[in-house]
Amino acid sequence: MSLFTEWRALSENHATQEDEIKFWEEYLKVETTIYNEILNNKMEVIEGTVTELAEKFNTSNEYIMGFLDGISESLQEEIELETIEADTKVSIKIDFEKLYYNMVAVEAHWLHNLPGWNDILSEDKRKELTKAFKNSKTIVKEAKIGRNDACVCGSGKKYKKCCGK
Repeated sequence: MSLFTEWRALSENHATQEDEIKFWEEYLKVETTIYNEILNNKMEVIEGTVTELAEKFNTSNEYIMGFLDGISESLQEEIELETIEADTKVSIKIDFEKLYYNMVAVEAHWLHNLPGWNDILSEDKRKELTKAFKNSKTIVKEAKIGRNDACVCGSGKKYKKCCGK
């Protein structure tokens, strides 16, 4: 079984809702610690085997896979999660703007509010990324054609007597 499959099984299979809550509380603490270290040290590139990264960040291989799963959409180069094993050497190059945008998108306030962002992205840039996300979710309805409005084809007739028939 691949590490990614083990991570998925660990994150999805819980006997009770209480077990699930405990799991996610524990994992999110670990994830926050990893992101804190990355942001505080301005680590744009993270390299090593999964086991080395687990030791470096003081966690398990499965939690590192969870971290890689979470950050995979914010990387400069795509990684193939399903093929990664404990001894697989990984090199991830983080796109910090994309990472911040994705953190805002998934409403991970405990991550996009970390103080380490202050030295990586300016406050104006973070506000701009947050605004860009909010604008991407805004639905703009097109103006409807009223039945008594002039027809859009330019005939000069009312819509109801022309193309609206």
